[in-house]
Amino acid sequence: MKRHHTHTPAQGGETCIALIDARFLAWLQGQGEQNAPQNRAQLFAAVANALAHAGMEAQLRRIYWYTDNLEEPVFDGQINRMVQPHAVDGGVSMLRALGSDLQRLAERQACDHLVIGSDDERLLGLIDEAQLHGLGVHLLADEAARHMGQLQRDDPGWARLLAQADQRLVLGARAAQGPRHAGAPGHAMPAFDAQATRESLGTVITAWWSEEPEDLREDLREELQNSRGIPQEVDRQLLLAARRVLDRALSFHEKKLMREMVRETVLGLQPQVDPSTPALAE
Repeated sequence: MKRHHTHTPAQGGETCIALIDARFLAWLQGQGEQNAPQNRAQLFAAVANALAHAGMEAQLRRIYWYTDNLEEPVFDGQINRMVQPHAVDGGVSMLRALGSDLQRLAERQACDHLVIGSDDERLLGLIDEAQLHGLGVHLLADEAARHMGQLQRDDPGWARLLAQADQRLVLGARAAQGPRHAGAPGHAMPAFDAQATRESLGTVITAWWSEEPEDLREDLREELQNSRGIPQEVDRQLLLAARRVLDRALSFHEKKLMREMVRETVLGLQPQVDPSTPALAE
């Protein structure tokens, strides 16, 4: 197996170890996060830059990479952890592997900081334990982390996990830029046209809903009746499908509309269109 030499981990000072779910990183890439690493060779530098942009001087020593791909390459400073595909066990093996590493690193105080790349809310207790052991725990996130109030309404589970972090690290973000809407690097996002967007997203949502078996439809109806957001798995699936259709990531307003349309479809609601809302430039 060929080993790739991509960096030499720095020595001395405060140290950091990252634990990253490959599936979660793929979701970040699908979101169109600026400068999100497009391959493993860029990952170490991307995480180190995220730490630096957050004002942290911790030296990234190692990355643990949780994947179901047997063909993953080997990189210096990156250790592969094989897990079951999410479709097989709902992420249980990934949760156990990442959670076990997180717990052992915290108990042994093997580093000063941990960076977690996962949106699995079941990690909350382990993150809290690591913090009680004196470690700083930081979560990789998308641009929604800049708008926590909105995120608490749209995706309360993801918001709870992010709120537990000492810092939320947006890959590629620059401290001086402030909030922005995600888009492909070097390209401005188009103006938001609610009607045109609704038509484009309607194709994606209709195709998804037509393929859902009736028992899952009933479960989803029950869940949405008691929640203002939509499940993370559904959200990720549709964001990736919409990206393929539009050939770009969705803007903040488009994501919000997509989630509203999912609720309308699942619960059989009438579309809520506000004619007074102007087109908003991104």
